[in-house]
Amino acid sequence: MTNEQHQLLMYIDQISFALDDTVLFLDTHPCDTEALAYYQELKEERKMAMEKYASKFGPLQNDNVKCGCSWSWVETPWPWESEGRDC
Repeated sequence: MTNEQHQLLMYIDQISFALDDTVLFLDTHPCDTEALAYYQELKEERKMAMEKYASKFGPLQNDNVKCGCSWSWVETPWPWESEGRDC
């Protein structure tokens, strides 16, 4: 795993944690407009980070898979692997 890949994974983890924490807050404060805006901001940041990761290293989730002539989900290495698989 490259340093860039590791850094991006850590960033995605941090954003995901903050997003989950914000969801829990919104469960008890559903009308908090600042929290709602923060949720939208985090959601967009996570989406962009996931897309960046998928474009450079392959998708982390199957909903980020771009379908072409094959199921590319299995063609790139998992984050804990060093090499991809051949179809």
